[in-house]
This record gives sequence, C-alpha cells and structure tokens, in this order.
Amino acid sequence: MAEAGQFRDGIAARIARFDREGARRAAGLAEEERQRVLDLFPLESWGELDLEQYALGPDSRRSGLSFCRLMEYGTDNFGSIRGGSAAKHIVYQHRSGQWRVVPSALRGIEVEAAWVQVRSEFVTAFDAARKEAWELLDDLESLSYGQALTTKTLAVYFPGEFLPVFSAAHVRHFTALLGGRPRAYSSGVRTWRANRELLGLLRAYDEFKGWSPHEVMDYLYTFHDPRPQDRVVWKIAPGERASLWDDCLQNRRIRVGWDEVGSLVQYESDQELKAALDQHWPQSTGGNLRLARQMLAFRDLERGDLVVANRGKSEVLAVGTVVGGYAYEPGAQTHRHTVDVDWDTSYAQGFDAPRHAWQQTFAKVPAALLREIRHGRDRGGAGVSLPGSVGDTEGADKVRTMEKAVSAGSAPPDDELPDDVRRVRDLLEHKGQVVLQGPPGTGKTRLALNVALALAGHADLIEAPPAERAAVLARLSAVPPVPAVAEGAGEPEKARAARLTMVTFHPSYGYEDFVEGFRPDTAADGAGLHLTMRDGVFLQVCAAAEKAPDDIFLLIVDEINRGDLPRILGELITLLELDKRGSVSITLPASGRQRTVPTNVRIIGTMNSADRSVSHIDSAIRRRFAFLDVPPDLDALDGEVEGLGLAPLLEGLNERLDAHLGPDHLLGQAYLLSDDRPLATVEQLSHAFHHEIVPLVTDYCLGRPDMLRAVLGELVDDRTGRVVQTNPQDLPGMLAKVFVTAGITDEDDGPAEREWDRE
Repeated sequence: MAEAGQFRDGIAARIARFDREGARRAAGLAEEERQRVLDLFPLESWGELDLEQYALGPDSRRSGLSFCRLMEYGTDNFGSIRGGSAAKHIVYQHRSGQWRVVPSALRGIEVEAAWVQVRSEFVTAFDAARKEAWELLDDLESLSYGQALTTKTLAVYFPGEFLPVFSAAHVRHFTALLGGRPRAYSSGVRTWRANRELLGLLRAYDEFKGWSPHEVMDYLYTFHDPRPQDRVVWKIAPGERASLWDDCLQNRRIRVGWDEVGSLVQYESDQELKAALDQHWPQSTGGNLRLARQMLAFRDLERGDLVVANRGKSEVLAVGTVVGGYAYEPGAQTHRHTVDVDWDTSYAQGFDAPRHAWQQTFAKVPAALLREIRHGRDRGGAGVSLPGSVGDTEGADKVRTMEKAVSAGSAPPDDELPDDVRRVRDLLEHKGQVVLQGPPGTGKTRLALNVALALAGHADLIEAPPAERAAVLARLSAVPPVPAVAEGAGEPEKARAARLTMVTFHPSYGYEDFVEGFRPDTAADGAGLHLTMRDGVFLQVCAAAEKAPDDIFLLIVDEINRGDLPRILGELITLLELDKRGSVSITLPASGRQRTVPTNVRIIGTMNSADRSVSHIDSAIRRRFAFLDVPPDLDALDGEVEGLGLAPLLEGLNERLDAHLGPDHLLGQAYLLSDDRPLATVEQLSHAFHHEIVPLVTDYCLGRPDMLRAVLGELVDDRTGRVVQTNPQDLPGMLAKVFVTAGITDEDDGPAEREWDRE
C-alpha cells in the first residue's frame, strides 16, 4: 500500500503533464448528463416516483428511460457504474418478467410495498444530505444493497459533496493511497461514507484548489489507476469472417450475437446465463458454461481495457481501447450485444501460422501474443490510424503497459501480476496459508511456483522460457551453505532453510518430519546409533525466517490432503493464524522448547480434488487455510491436431465427466500439453490419450464398463468393455465425433464445419 508521502512526491510534475483542459471538457459533458437527470427526475418528485419510472427492466417493456437505466447507461461521463448484474439497482424486473427484490428483509412482501420502503430510504437519504447529517445514511439498510447506485445518486443531486468515483474498491484504493483508512480496515464502511472521506483527504491538497470533482477524478485515474494493468485482453470477432467490421469501425464499437438471451445485465451468475444458452442451443451444452463466462466478461469490460478484432484465425484487423460500457440494442437486426471501442487499425496484420483458438468469437490474448501483435505493428503494418483512435502513442503505450508482466529486465508493479498469482498472493496476505484445489493437471503446483517467483521479486519470469524459470527456482530452493566461521561451532541445522521449500505429504509423513522429533543418528564414536532431537522442515523454515525478517519464506506442500494433517501439524495449527504470528508461543512437548511462527512465513498447499484415498480435512484445519479452486484452463490449449481443436476436446470430455462423475473428476489442460505447448502431432495425441487420459478415466469409473462407456462413448468396445485401439491418424476424427459437439461456435455464432466432416 502506498503512503500519502508517495502520493505527494512528484505531484507537481504529474499535474504539469495532466491534460486538465481535456478533463474540463469531460466535466462539461458530465454536467450536461447530470442536468438531464434533474430534468427527468427532479428531487422533489421522488416521494411519488413509481416503480416503473425507477426500475431497470427488459428493454422491450417500455420506450422511456427509467431512472436506473439512465444512471447505468446514460451518464457514463458523470461516472460509470456499469458491469455486473442488475442486482445493484436493489429492485428490478428480471428478463422473465418477474420482479426481484435484493434486500433479504423485503423479499417476503409484495414488490410494490418493497419499492415503497426503498423509495422512502432514498428520500431519507436526500433529507440527510440537505442537513449534512451524513451519519444517518448508514442506518438505511436497503440502500446498502446498492451502494454504487446510491452514491452516484447522491452525487447527482449533491454534486459538491461527493467525488464521482462509485466503485467501493476504487474508493478504498485511493483512500489508502492518500494515507487514509487502510483497505484492511474499511471493508464494512459504506461506499458513500468512504467517498466523502476520500473527498476530505483531497481537499487538504492545495494543488487541487479550484478543481472540479471530475477533474480530480480524471487525475486519479490517469496517474493512480486502481485497476490491474494486466487485465485480460480479449480477441472478439466482429461477425463471420468479420462481416460486421465496417459497422464496428465506423460506429466505434464491437458487436456479438446470441441475441436470444436478451440483455446480459439480467444475469447474476454464469450458471443463470448458461441455463438460457442451454434453452436456445441445447445441442451445445458442453460449451455453454465457458461461453457464458466469456459473455459476462464481455459485459463487464471497463474503460481502458484492450480488445483485438480479427478476421479468421490469422488476421488482426485492429486493436481497440474500450471507451464505454456494455449495452443491448434491441433495435438491431443481429448482434445486439455491444461495447463502445476506439479502434487503431495501424495494428492490422497477418500471422505466419493460424491461431486455432481464434475460431471462436471470444478468445483470451496472452501477453506474449499481444507483444507479437505490437511488434507486427512496429514493423510497419498496412493499416492507417483513424482520427480519434488510440493513435500512434497512446495505443502503443497501452499495449506496452499490458505487456509489462512478461517484459524481461524488471519485475512488474504489484497491480500487474497475473490475476491468478495476485489472487493467491492476496489470500496469503490475508490468511497466511492457502490450499490450491482442483482436478489433476490444472497447474496447481505451477501456480504455487509462480507465486514463489512473485514473492521473491521475480514476477517478470513467470512467463519466461522454462530454462530461465528453472534456474531462478533452483536458486530460491537452494539451502544456504554453513558459513565457514560456524563450521567448528556446529551451527544448528535449524537456522538454514531456503526461501522456497517444497515437501510432499503422504500417509507415512508425520509430526517428526514436519515439526520435531527424535531421529536415528550415528554415535560420535562411530559405534552404533542413538536418537537425536531434530527440527522438522517447518521449524527449519521458521528459524531461517526469524534471521531474515525482510524476506518472505514460502513452504509449498504438494498433495497436502494425502497426509494426516492434525497429526503432522500438531499444536502448531494454533500458531498459523496471522494474529498469533510472532506474538504467541507454545511449548513443544517433545523438546520442551518454546516456539512461535514468524510473520514472514507463508504456506501453499496443493490438493487433488479427485483423490479418493485421502480423508476429509477437518474444520480446525479448514478455518486456518484459505481454499482456492484451480479449474482447467482451456485458453492454454490454443492448438489443434489434424483439425481437432484441443480446447473443444477437453471441454467435451470434461462435460461428460462432470455429468457422470461430478466436478471433482475433471481433467486439466496439462494432459494435452508438452513442454508448456499444446500437442501438435497425432502421435503425441495418441500417447496422451491412451497412456495418460484413459487410465485416469478408467480409475475414475472404478472399473465399471457401463460408466466408462457413458463417459467415452463409442471409444469403448461393447463386447470387452475396453477402450478400442486405433491408428493414431484416425484418432482425431474419433475423438471429435464423441467429444466435440455440433454446438462449437465459430465467428458467426453458428455450428462450425469440421475438417473430418468434409468429403
């Protein structure tokens, strides 16, 4: 967390570079939007405002703007609250026509009565704001379910009293930046209160005297943007073979189909959207969950995010910067889901080899590919920048910023870590220890090692070539040698441990191995053996951490659930809690020594969710660990073998495994990778399928031929109950017929033609 001094350092230079004139123009547009709200919904009218005037509902229900629709879609310049579902509006009409009330205390009454209560709280909030009795706002429980909307509403009617920043996370980020309430202690603070606290901190800066709130907001986002700089970059196809590209380019937007599901703001979860997709495209249920997640990511794109428009698998049309939020346009004939984008066509180029994942409408663009796209532009692409587009400087700077997480030479800033690494790092800071759980092959151990690199200041090597990663990890895992001066004195073994230590738990692993215990040792006179009290791995790490308090020491426990955790951890389970680190000590029963756990020790465990040979982790252990699911990563499988897409193959196989055996019995992407790259030949695919995938699936099915047949379909011989053997050249087609459904979609959102079906 940055301190207020860091915010002030260099502030004059930043203000000198700041485009304040542009910020003033934006503030003028924001004021026009605010006046429109005042004209349509005067403050004095709120006491009689009816539900349909207020609520967000299906676009076809009426032609007029509701208050919530105007606040979310008609006042972007004033400040955005786009993204997420309609639940932020407290009361809204679902796409099914049913009214939904978010506050649990109001769900048991008629919707009109619930609306009267919500409206009453809005009126009370306005009265409190007039009287500057801000403390009364915290008593309005219904409004607490829509804090972003409430804060923006108060800012519209009382513009001098709030900063136009309505995301709770962003407000807390800026507050901590200015030396206010740390984020760790502000989770229960309502957004309107936190917003006013931030405004008070900014008013103490003479540099911002005479600035409007919108100018200050623009300054904060320009130089201290709280959003992760490595947010996912999406490749989005503008229709089949880019049939909609001219429209998207001219109207500065990107459009996608699946119009039948209606506005995406009506969906509160990926499962709800998947159900709607299943209803309209039942033949493609195997891929609809992934599609649902991609569509919700499209809905939640934010200003400043990058998107890549493509034609086919080998052509980039442009790179664009999102400038407005999601909207659903019911008047359009097709492709009604839209996001506003400024396009830069100077990135237009072709690839030497096809990107097979680009067959789909949506695909993630890895940082390495984004770097390749920029290098293609730098070599002189055929495209020409358009007036008002990202341009030669801003667009290139944005792309370079998104690449920093993999740029060699310097570690990326804290907010540019890959999302999964940052998520684990944050859980470690909050809890001290994390268990990564998921099916085999999902990269749990690799993720743990990536976190180790980040904690050691080597995050720039997370996506480095394997040899470079391995060299750094080897150095982090090396136990320091005994200093020469200490050899004669016999420096205790407990004081030496690497910053990265890996162990694997198993049924015979015990307390003596992990904490301390008597172990056989050679007698000093060489005659026989005797028992010596030895520190286990964990106490060695703790002793080394005490000697280097400025370093983080990470212990990775592979297969953590295969050990008897209560026996292995013993009384140290109490000291794992962060509030007891470094302050509370316990007496070890074997040696009688007092020990504590230093604050700079972290533990990451990996757990195979499909392993049935392990016992249940008891509640005392679970309370002290954070648990994070690591699902299969289909985006890592950007490849195909003889026309068979590896991502659709794994997706279809996992859909069958999920249906028949449950979500703990899926397969990860590692089974279709070789040296971190997708399999490329039929021989590799045949080896992976017959010698790695089939044995594991057979084990999942407990030797039951009927279950194996249900999962692998016609690949299982009806007579023998065994998986048929086939020539490697024929395997891609056989796998496609079983696992790749007709619902795999290409750029026009329709069934994709498969090479093995072409005669």
